[in-house]
Amino acid sequence: MKRTALTLALSGLLFSASAFSEQAADQVAPEGATGFQHNAQVTGKDWMIATANPYASDAGAAMLAKGGNAIDAMIAAQLVLGLTEPQSSGLGGGAFLVYWDSEKDALTTFDGRETAPAEVTPQLFQDDQGQPLAFYDAVVGGRSVGTPGTVKLLWHTHQRLGKLPWKDLFEPALTLARDGFTVSPRLAQLVQEDSERLQRFPATQAYFYPNGQPLQAGATLKNPAYADTLQQIAERGASAFYHGDIAKDIVKTVREASGNPGVLNTMDLATYRVKERPAVCAPYRQYDVCGMGPPSSGALTLGQILGMLSHYPMKELGPNKALSWHLIGDASRLAFADRGRYMADSDFVPMPTEGLLDKNYLQQRASLLKSNQALKEVSAGLPPWSHAMNYGKDNAIELPSTSHLVVVDKDRNMISMTTTIENGFGSRLMVRGFLLNNELTDFSFSTHDNGMPIANRVEPGKRPRSSMAPTIVLKDGKPVLAIGSPGGSQIIGYVAKTLVAHLDWGLSLQQAVDLPNMNNRFGPFELEQGTAAERWAPELEKLGFDVQIKPLNSGVQAIGIFRGQLNGAADPRREGKVVAQ
Repeated sequence: MKRTALTLALSGLLFSASAFSEQAADQVAPEGATGFQHNAQVTGKDWMIATANPYASDAGAAMLAKGGNAIDAMIAAQLVLGLTEPQSSGLGGGAFLVYWDSEKDALTTFDGRETAPAEVTPQLFQDDQGQPLAFYDAVVGGRSVGTPGTVKLLWHTHQRLGKLPWKDLFEPALTLARDGFTVSPRLAQLVQEDSERLQRFPATQAYFYPNGQPLQAGATLKNPAYADTLQQIAERGASAFYHGDIAKDIVKTVREASGNPGVLNTMDLATYRVKERPAVCAPYRQYDVCGMGPPSSGALTLGQILGMLSHYPMKELGPNKALSWHLIGDASRLAFADRGRYMADSDFVPMPTEGLLDKNYLQQRASLLKSNQALKEVSAGLPPWSHAMNYGKDNAIELPSTSHLVVVDKDRNMISMTTTIENGFGSRLMVRGFLLNNELTDFSFSTHDNGMPIANRVEPGKRPRSSMAPTIVLKDGKPVLAIGSPGGSQIIGYVAKTLVAHLDWGLSLQQAVDLPNMNNRFGPFELEQGTAAERWAPELEKLGFDVQIKPLNSGVQAIGIFRGQLNGAADPRREGKVVAQ
């Protein structure tokens, strides 16, 4: 392994480097120390799907088993996720999809992100005095609802790439919606925890609190309204959702939301478009880590973190050295500082996309990590950029939610898709059996910072910045791994940790996913509560970090390809399932 002078400067700085073997996984996360039941890694030969919910995994697998491809499986799985995991994603939300086309030997991405309605103003999330609203004052109701993109994404990719008939893909979700599905412990718990907000609107209350009581784990839940919506989309395609009665009901629900109405209109729905964009790729060791570019910050921020870490001997350090986590934590802080200043919808604001991943710039940023103490102050850097605009610091809040799925079909087409309605249960507005997103709260609540415009400010038609990081890793130009996670702005840290653990430290995919989460976005080092990560608190505090022990509920799904074999992992922190043949 070739080391730069920067790397050599680290020798003996904090700890001596040591080789890592797979047994070290138990030192980091011994059985029972992670606070959850471990999953077994799944292998397959022909095809594989991993989603956050067993019903969805089975639905996608059914399409693959009958000769469908990755797109078909993704659509069937997403339609089921909107029913069985309604708090995370669905017809009323949006998604980013990274796709490897095996026939063309090409990678592309599809942007199904929600858009801001044409009638929004800069004061959307400000009170009468021009001050930012409290988060949930902005979220709950119609004010936060953006134009949904998921249905158009499903339709667009199927028209381009699907194999099975469109109607066939709806059969699993239709059956479950009509006959009922078993409420999971996770859904029941989340309904209980969000009691006050879910009962604010009659339709939402009636569904999640039948007979005035919250849904109970093990109960059978039917959703005939969702079945009717699916039936119309199955018969008429995406136009059934974006035009006509469904669109009118969405707009009516948003604009008449009691206490907090929004400004979505039927023209916003009628004019919504999915955008195909080139993938953003960043080199890491012998790999290219590729994902979704703006309006997502996922691939850029992840690429920056890995780009800085590439200057350090992560493999030799392994997961059992405080230095490893010090490097990951401060690299993440530096990347998030750049994210907060520069990253937004590049269709609306100039962005130094290439400069943020510039090799020399990342080496300069990496040099800031060689201290034997946590960085006292972190600020955005000055990446190479031909544009002269200065942006202010962002003021956006992203709380954990969302879902992720990965698929590989028999032809080795590969999908990594992150899908969301943003906060858990989105806006809490329900229409025709599905929840509407609160995606607009991913915009900055402030428009300017010390007189400078904020890149991620709200504007009509703009797509809010996201942290979703659906990722496909290439080696020698071929895909070897599809991965991603839910979790708000913590997504980026979850994916970075898993990639370093798998690619550098040699953990199996499942071991890498199981590894306790340790994130640092804005200064505090977040350690996953109830896991072996808690033992790092004293060491990290000695290095000058402010430590927070808290739930870090990732939902990583991953599929790797190694010597022709498929290896799949589902995050045990959620209800994920891998199905393979």
